[in-house]
Order: sequence, then C-alpha cells, then structure tokens
Amino acid sequence: MTLLLWVTGLSLLCWLWLAVGQGFFWRTDLRLPPNRPEPGHWPEVAVVVPARDEAEVLPLSLPGLLAQKYPGRARVILVDDHSSDGTAEVARRLAAGGGLPLTVSTPPPLPAGWTGKLWAVRHGVELAGQAELLFLTDADIAHGPDTLAALVAGAEAGRLDLVSQMARLRTDTAWERLIVPAFVYFFAQLYPFRWSNRPGGRTAAAAGGCSLVRRTALERAGGVEVIRGAVIDDVSLARAVKRTGGRTWLGLAERDPESTVLSVRPYVGLGPLWRMVSRSAYAQLRHSPLLLLGTVLGLSLIYLVPPAAALAGAVTGGPAVLALGLAGWAVMTGTYLPMTRYYGRSPLAALLLPFTALLYLLMTVDSAVQHYRGRGAAWKGRTY
Repeated sequence: MTLLLWVTGLSLLCWLWLAVGQGFFWRTDLRLPPNRPEPGHWPEVAVVVPARDEAEVLPLSLPGLLAQKYPGRARVILVDDHSSDGTAEVARRLAAGGGLPLTVSTPPPLPAGWTGKLWAVRHGVELAGQAELLFLTDADIAHGPDTLAALVAGAEAGRLDLVSQMARLRTDTAWERLIVPAFVYFFAQLYPFRWSNRPGGRTAAAAGGCSLVRRTALERAGGVEVIRGAVIDDVSLARAVKRTGGRTWLGLAERDPESTVLSVRPYVGLGPLWRMVSRSAYAQLRHSPLLLLGTVLGLSLIYLVPPAAALAGAVTGGPAVLALGLAGWAVMTGTYLPMTRYYGRSPLAALLLPFTALLYLLMTVDSAVQHYRGRGAAWKGRTY
C-alpha cells in the first residue's frame, strides 16, 4: 500500500501540472474570432482536395465546397489519386449543379519516398498556379458555405501564414461517442493549441482536413516536397511553415452550420476507429521502442492509476489511497468535461476517460506491432 500511495500521489501531481502547465490544452474556446474585419482585398484561393476511392463520401462533402460564398476568386481542384471506384466521375457529376469552378485531374504514378496523399497535394498545388492562398482539405470533410471566407478573413486579419481548424468528427455511433472526443483531447494534449499559435514557439500543429496556407509560405518552407514522406502530414506542414518564420493558428471548428467543418466519414464499430488511430500512432513516436515504452508507462500512470487506486483504496480500506485516487480521477474528469460538452455528450461520459485511454494505449501498441510486421500506416491499399 505504501508503494501504491506514492504512485497515486505522483499521478495526482502529474494531473495538477497537466491542468495548469500544459498550455491549458483542455479548453475548447480557441475558435476563429466571430467579428472578423473583412479584408480590403480578397486573395485568390485554390482549394486542393486529394481523393482516393472517395465516391461514397463525395456527395456529402464536395457540394459544400462548390457552394462556398467567397467574395473573391476561388476554384476547386480535385486530384483523383488513381481511384478504382469512379471518384472522378462522381466529382464531375456533382459539379454539374454549378458553384465554384472544378478541375479534376490525376497525378503521375506515385514515386518512391512519397505518401499518396502528399503526392496528390503536390499535383494540386502545381495546378493552382499563382493563387495566393491554398486551401488544403480532405475529401471526407464537409464545409459550411462561409468556411472559406472565415478562414481567409482570419488569416488576413492576423497576418497568418497557416490557418487550420480541427474538424468536428462524427459521433453518431456508441463507439464514435466513446473514442472521438478523446482523439481530439489527446491531440490537444500532445500539441496544445495555445503553444502552437505562439509565434516563435517550438510547438507546431495543424489539422489536415482544413488548412489554409499562403503559397509564398509553402514555397519558403520548401514546398510539399519537404514533407513528402510524412504520415502525419498536417503537423509536419505546420512545423515546416513555422520553422521558416511563418505564423500559424489552430483552433476548433465552429458549431454554426454556416461555417462548420465536419467530417462525414463513418466509423461503424470499433474496428475502423482502431485502425484510424493505430495507422499513425507509432509514427507519432518516431518508430522508437523507447518512446513506446515511455508512452505505455506514462498513459498507465496518468490515466489508469487514479481509478485503480480509488478502487483498491475502497476495497482494502486505505483512506489515503482512496482520497488520492479520487482526487486524480476528479482532475482528469474536469479537464475532459469541456471536450464532452463540445461534442454534446453527457458530463457523466467524462468519467469513462480512463477506459478510453486504455483503448488508446492498446491501439498504440498495436500500431508498433503492425509496423514491425510490415503493415504500418496502411491506407487505401498502400502501406508506408
């Protein structure tokens, strides 16, 4: 019990530090300012959408992009990454209804050293010509009609080189409601948005589904080529832009349907969600067994010890262990409540964070196992 007491006390100290010393990562108030001044000049924007076998989700996402109410000049470039399901045909059919001009193009065969998505993005950037701003978004992201104008106004008002919004992910199924809010919570814990938005700070992050970048900033950073093999391409892009003096901003998407950014890709059951996380988890740890061990120990200490200690204290009659365990669990729950509110979940759902963290721990270990079995970062028939 003495050892458990010390470990539980250490876990509580970790939570107290995380709550106040990790950039207030748990807060969900970082959004684009609601009263943005309109730019005196609306720059030309090219919207680049890499798409591989996305015929099923395009009817839910592409019409919103084509219907953007942007006061300046804008066009959409959909890069069909050698799809086998008629993605290009679906895109052209959807564009027949009007809206922003749409270009559908297929890149050359994928060369060695590139991920498919970034090779497609590079092709789209080339087709964008001299457009001042590049709006990089995914084929499974739906946008409200004011999204593009809001991003551009935010970039111009803040003189930012990269503006990114974390899309609201689907929470329609029970597993999505359990896993998805924690996904955003853990991402913010790894990359506190306030630290990322600090000019000159070491932390840099973006959300790949909704990133507006200045063409000059991308060129100064070395172009898409500089991140060509990155599996976690959004964070890599933000680092490249920030490393070369660019100013970046990352926040959560609005709930307002006019300017929302919403993921429409369904994750039915635990399996697809598991693969979504495990696909890139070990890459996040730079494929280091030492970092993997540290992550497993850290997740266990921070997320699993408090409820386990509370249970042990209640069963054995150890009041100190019980009190410390409950205190750590309470701080953990308190930091998770803003995210559960953001996703419209019951406050009681925050109590399940230790169980969700255990699932993420297992997904991370599985990510390492798949990497060493030669199946790491598998996506749409490709493995990196």
